[in-house]
Amino acid sequence: MQNQGMPKPKVEVQAMYRANQNIDVTVAAEDIHAGDTVLQVPEHLIITLKGVFEDETVAELLTTDKLSELACVTLYMMYEKMNGKKSRWHHYIKELDRQRGRGQMGAKSPLLWDKGQVDSLLAGSPVVNMVKERLKGIEREYQELDTVWFMAGSLFKNYPYDIPTEAFSLTLFTQAFATVQASIVHLQDVPLSKRFALVPLGPPLLSYSSTSKAMLKYDAPSREVRLIADRDYKAGEPVFAWCGPQPNSRLLLNYGIVDEQNPNDKMTITATIPNNDPLFAQKRQLLQHHDMASQQSFQLQRHHDLPPNLLPFLRLGHCSSTEGLRQHGAFSQTSDPLPPEEEAQVLQNLASCLQQRLQRYKTSREEDDDVVADPAAGPRQKVAARLLRIEKSILSGALEKVACLPGGAEAVSSVTASSESSTAARPVFPVRLV
Repeated sequence: MQNQGMPKPKVEVQAMYRANQNIDVTVAAEDIHAGDTVLQVPEHLIITLKGVFEDETVAELLTTDKLSELACVTLYMMYEKMNGKKSRWHHYIKELDRQRGRGQMGAKSPLLWDKGQVDSLLAGSPVVNMVKERLKGIEREYQELDTVWFMAGSLFKNYPYDIPTEAFSLTLFTQAFATVQASIVHLQDVPLSKRFALVPLGPPLLSYSSTSKAMLKYDAPSREVRLIADRDYKAGEPVFAWCGPQPNSRLLLNYGIVDEQNPNDKMTITATIPNNDPLFAQKRQLLQHHDMASQQSFQLQRHHDLPPNLLPFLRLGHCSSTEGLRQHGAFSQTSDPLPPEEEAQVLQNLASCLQQRLQRYKTSREEDDDVVADPAAGPRQKVAARLLRIEKSILSGALEKVACLPGGAEAVSSVTASSESSTAARPVFPVRLV
C-alpha cells in the first residue's frame, strides 16, 4: 500500500499461534513509544459509503430504512469480489477472506457458528436471542437488496452481474455481512457517509481492547485515519485499539471476542408493574414524575452496587394501599424500607429473579473455568465459557448485594430453599422481574 501513497507504518501483520491455529495479527514492526503515530491510512485507501456511492443517493437510500450502512458496504464488497483481480480492493478482500471474520481469539461471530452451537454453548445467555434477532435483521435486509439495486444505480452500474438475490444466497450474504461487521471501524466526528470504514491493518487484524486509550481516528487536515499508541510496545507485540464502550455480549456478537477486563459489562433486568394492579394509575403517575415508566430496565454491573433506582421501583410496585403509597411513594434513591413483611417480599422478588436467571445456565462457573483452561477446547467453546462466567459473576454479585441488605440473607435463603424444593410452588410477586 505504500506505493499507493500510504506512509510506512510502524506496524506489520504477523501470524501468531492462538487457539490451536495461526491467526494474522497487527503487531509492532519496531519498538513503539506512547504517543507515536503507528498507522496512517489515506482516505483513498479506506472503504466508506462516501467511496461506495458516487452521488447523494446515500442519503436517500439510508432514510428509506431499507438497508443499513453495513449492508451497503457488504453488498459493495461482494460485487467487488466478483471483479476478481480487476478490483482495486483485490488484496484487501483476499485478506478478509482469509480471516473470515475471526476475532483475535480465533472465534468467529456467533452469527457464523454451526447449527445448534449458539443454543448449546451459550445456553442461558441473553446473547442467544441477540444472535437470533440479528440473523432475522440480516435476512430482512437481504430481502431488500433487489429494491436497493434499482434505487441506487450509481452503486451497481459497474457490475455486469445478476441482481443481488440472484447473484448471492442468503447464506453468502450472512457470511459476508459478519465478515464486514468484524472488520468495520466506527469513526467519530465525521459525516454519516464516513462513519463506517474498512481500514487496512485495522480490525480484525488489529486487536481490540476495552481498556485501551488508543483509537482509530479520522484526521481531517491530512484526510487520513490515524492510530496513535497509548503505551509502549516492543517489536512483535500485538497493538491494541479501543473498541468503544461495548459490553462483551456485543463484542462477541460483532467481533467474536470476549474481553475479561471489560468495564462496560452489564446484564439487563426488566421490572414491570402490571396494569391490573389496583393502584396502577397512581404508581404510574409517581413514576412519570421521575421520568420512569411502569416497565423499566435496570443494568447490573460487576463490582457495582445495585442500580440506585431498582429497590425504590420495587418498593413502589409492592405498595398495596393508598396509605402505603403516601408513606413510601416518594420514590427516592434513599427511600425507606417498607414494613417488614412487604420489604421481605421486595427482597424475595429480586432474589427470585436472580436465582432463576442463574438457573437457566447449563454449566457451573467451575465448568466454565475448566473449559477456558483446557488447551484442547476450541475457540468457540472458550469465548462462550468466558462470556458465561462473566454473566454469572454479575448475577451472583447482585445476589450477594441483596443478601447484604437488612433481611436480605433470609430472603435469599428462602428463595434458594424454594428453588431446591421439587414441590414448592413459585411465589407470585406484585412486580414482574425478568
